[in-house]
Amino acid sequence: MNADRPIGIAGAGSIGCFVGGMLAASGRRVALLARPRLIQEIARNGLRVSSFDGSERMAAVDRLILSDDPSILRDAQTVLVTVKSADTGEIAELIARHASTDAAVISLQNGVGNVPLLRDRLPGRNVLGGMVPFNVVALGDGRFHRSTSGDIVIAQDDVGTAARLSVPGLAIKATANIDGVQWGKLIVNLNNALNALSNIPLRQQLAQRGWRQLFADQMAEGLAAVRAEGIAPVSPTPLPSNWMPHLLRLPDALFGMLLGRTMKIDPEARSSMWEDLQRRRRTEIDYLQGVITAIADRRGLEAPLSRRIIALIRKAEADGKGSPGLTPEQIRDGSATSIEQPRR
Repeated sequence: MNADRPIGIAGAGSIGCFVGGMLAASGRRVALLARPRLIQEIARNGLRVSSFDGSERMAAVDRLILSDDPSILRDAQTVLVTVKSADTGEIAELIARHASTDAAVISLQNGVGNVPLLRDRLPGRNVLGGMVPFNVVALGDGRFHRSTSGDIVIAQDDVGTAARLSVPGLAIKATANIDGVQWGKLIVNLNNALNALSNIPLRQQLAQRGWRQLFADQMAEGLAAVRAEGIAPVSPTPLPSNWMPHLLRLPDALFGMLLGRTMKIDPEARSSMWEDLQRRRRTEIDYLQGVITAIADRRGLEAPLSRRIIALIRKAEADGKGSPGLTPEQIRDGSATSIEQPRR
């Protein structure tokens, strides 16, 4: 990798700032394309990244280029796309206009439809899919904290992009089956909405069997839809996707032992969708549960839980009061509020 050419972060939010901060802290030049508010925050306080393992690093100021002008991407050798899925088309147009045609473009986004859209808008370019398994929490004052474990995975290519991007504390692995990995992450990410509706930290949520049983039922519904499409999801955790619904239903003590051996979660970690509700932002529900209901519609399947969760998230977005703090029982039967199920 040419050390003189920066790594561009297209749409630097929590994930983008954490990844960019880790790269910059290891001496890589990083160009952060971000909103003015975030640029001012980092310019004032610096960019500090920390992790669930207690580590903390400060990005070197001379390694960072900050701007809300997309021309910041013109010299980038690699562009990491970290915007919300709904903004993929817009960021693709900016990359097309401003980034070099030889720059690799890597999607580090939720969902399964971003890479096809990027390839459509960026013909002839090296576009790679990716998967980020961990959560990042924006703590304010330029601080971004990784609250769960896991390594980034990107599509394998002929020039070894994954290995060239890896730095200490931020391993990036290559896979020959990025589609399966992204579908596996989507299934796990169905819990994002449950956590957002619960208004409790992830670790506390997963410690309660009622929430895990709800998550298990949601996963089972999602897996049925994905398999109907002929897709074999690859789990982002050490546990196979088809085992997860059964394991989630285990008694609390047994599941707690299993979780501790397979994943690390900070006590206050929460899903990105919870943060979206708290900050009155549009969520990615259409790119998670919405994908499952779309498959169900095509395949003649029932997906009542996914439809109910979509309706509850939509209501929370419309109310603009943050997380509604529902119980598993309220989510199952819709008793928390009067909602209309989306029509098939």
